[in-house]
Amino acid sequence: MGIETLVRRIGHEFKDPALLRRALTHRSYGMPHNERLEFLGDSVLNCSIATHLYHLHTRVQEGDLSRMRAHLVKEQTLSEIAASLNLGDHLLLGEGELKSGGFRRPSILADTLEAIIGAVYLDAGFIAAEQMIARLFEPLMKGLDPKTLGKDPKTLLQEYLQGRKLPLPNYTVLSISGEAHQQHFEVECAIPAMSVRACGGGVSRRSAEQAAAESALQMLNQQG
Repeated sequence: MGIETLVRRIGHEFKDPALLRRALTHRSYGMPHNERLEFLGDSVLNCSIATHLYHLHTRVQEGDLSRMRAHLVKEQTLSEIAASLNLGDHLLLGEGELKSGGFRRPSILADTLEAIIGAVYLDAGFIAAEQMIARLFEPLMKGLDPKTLGKDPKTLLQEYLQGRKLPLPNYTVLSISGEAHQQHFEVECAIPAMSVRACGGGVSRRSAEQAAAESALQMLNQQG
């Protein structure tokens, strides 16, 4: 896939293409790399996201706005957006990073996206960078619910049931497999009052319970 495809996806035609190349260059590849652009892009992103949230969620208080912004600019969110742009196909990486799969590492993808934001800012100014950020992030911003953001699935499931005056779910360990240092747990989350039984797996009982609770929530949402 050529660089023209990436340019179309991010929605900005660079006056100085060297800025985009630098944004895609990991330090393992050589100089000039993208770390200074990443530093700049991080600040532009935070300011832009804060501005959009302020105008989009007019009734949300400062604390919730801060949590919403933190969710949008965290590594996982940035790496998912970067992956949707297929940034990994365009990264310039050193041989070691190539062999170790750096092109799909979340931290590298997230840093590269921030570097591209910084590059757009230098190429065309804050408004151009803000417009690109809006295109990439607005669907996520509109879908955020400050009441649930940051709460784990077990907490959300408990609140869901308590709101309907239903008993709390029962969690049962179905199986434990693997060596002592690398165990895998399978847990069932049962809600008899709603005829729901959901399973989840994880490397600990707690993570398996969270996975089972998330599956149970999905089933309840499908029930309406």
